[in-house]
Amino acid sequence: MSAPAWFVYFVRTAGNALYCGITTNIERRFALHQQGRGAKALRGKGPLKLVWSAAVPEGKRAALQIEYRIKRLPKAQKEALVQGELALARLQRRWQIGDDRASQQDSLD
Repeated sequence: MSAPAWFVYFVRTAGNALYCGITTNIERRFALHQQGRGAKALRGKGPLKLVWSAAVPEGKRAALQIEYRIKRLPKAQKEALVQGELALARLQRRWQIGDDRASQQDSLD
């Protein structure tokens, strides 16, 4: 049995805030957010809109690293991702996520 595919995604709130998360099932996770059963940060912030998602074929660890890094980006760079003006692959290369050297370094820490 193969490992599930992981995705990183953005949900936009009624107040125009962007929430970043990861999941193996975008439709199910977004439905939970809409029902108020997902992240507490989104409760009462609707209506919500799923505005961006990207597959992370490197797996859960890489998805968690990407989510952490994205959450630290300035809002302008998050918006650039959503608008397609900034590619996730470019950020991954900069952050060395999915890079064998970075993985080896992580295991040494």
